[in-house]
Amino acid sequence: MQTHPDPATGSTDRRAGEVPLMLAMTFRAMTDHLHARLAESGREPLRPAHGYAFRYLADHPGATTVDLAAHLGVTKQSASKTVAELADWGYLQRHPHPTDRRAHVLQLTDRGQEYLRLADQLWSETEQQWAELIGADRLDAIHHDLRTYLDHLPGGHPASLRPVW
Repeated sequence: MQTHPDPATGSTDRRAGEVPLMLAMTFRAMTDHLHARLAESGREPLRPAHGYAFRYLADHPGATTVDLAAHLGVTKQSASKTVAELADWGYLQRHPHPTDRRAHVLQLTDRGQEYLRLADQLWSETEQQWAELIGADRLDAIHHDLRTYLDHLPGGHPASLRPVW
């Protein structure tokens, strides 16, 4: 097992390749916590895919189910199921497409926008808890380091937030 010294402590308890796994585990723990908080507030049992759909639709007015499917990396049928769930819960509306009679434009409702604001607030609280554990300066450094990594990906920074299936 190859270890690397921690620059802050000099400790060598980090295994090579462990950071990506820890990032994934941290994200999962944060997501589980977010979903527990949403459930406490009596919200519907939304899945991570719903959150990615919310973000995409908020940033892409005029998007269709086909656009959403491409963004999520799923079939049109799977995206249609997600759209139907969100519409049934009152989070989005479907409007006739102005040029394609077969398609609908998807739009978050006021309830959907409010849900997105709540999620942003809960994610912000999660960040704040992390800052309280490690210090705001260290969280700022993590943010900077993650941004640096993303900005140096082959092909440039990913244009969109996509789910990990």
